[in-house]
Amino acid sequence: MDERTETGLPRAVAIAWGMHEVPQRGPNRGLSHERIVAAAIEIADAQGLPAVTMQAVAKSLGFTTMSLYRYVSGKDELLRLMQDAALAVPEEADLPDDWRAALRVWAGFVREAYHDHPWVLQMPRGQISVLMPNSVRMADLGLRALRDLPLDNEEKIGVILVVSQHVTSTVELQLNLADEGEFVMSADGLDVLGQVVTPERFPDMAPVLRAGQFLETEDTPAREADDVQVEYDLGLDLIISGLEQRIARASAPE
Repeated sequence: MDERTETGLPRAVAIAWGMHEVPQRGPNRGLSHERIVAAAIEIADAQGLPAVTMQAVAKSLGFTTMSLYRYVSGKDELLRLMQDAALAVPEEADLPDDWRAALRVWAGFVREAYHDHPWVLQMPRGQISVLMPNSVRMADLGLRALRDLPLDNEEKIGVILVVSQHVTSTVELQLNLADEGEFVMSADGLDVLGQVVTPERFPDMAPVLRAGQFLETEDTPAREADDVQVEYDLGLDLIISGLEQRIARASAPE
């Protein structure tokens, strides 16, 4: 349960926007919300999200664990602040005039943020997270890419949600493939698999598998085990093409 301020806002939201009063008394003025969050992110980047504890963060800063509780109510609140800080939009973010190119650039910002801090993918995204500053900035930039399209706000929000989901899914796939390591199916292995994945049982999948278009084989051109650029680009192409068709239908005379 997220703690709330007197205004009704979750404490994490108020802290992230700088609307929560910083402790003024006590011996720990060397601390700040920003320092605590930065230290926690450094631990997550280096050791993974499970390594982030209040004790570990306090130790990295040279303070006691109790000192941190003057600034954050607990680990859940700290994680929310970390999540938002990790998804920062570049200060000089700029978008091309063409909405298609602008949407691709915006997707690239989202992708880069998750690549830089992949542990964020392990954290839930919900209604509170979208109220945080960097989430608002990221959404604002995405809506800016679609500003001139004949779509209502609900449709535009839907578009950036779809693009965001595509980006996160391809980043997750890339990370999973990297963890798995390089895997090349031998010709013998493919033959054995072909005995159970037959055209009779799987008429559409079997020829794809046999051609080496689903798995990397000894006879297919090698590519990096975690290379999903083709799938990433194809997904954006399909989203943009579908959006073009929707706009064309909406603009067509009745």
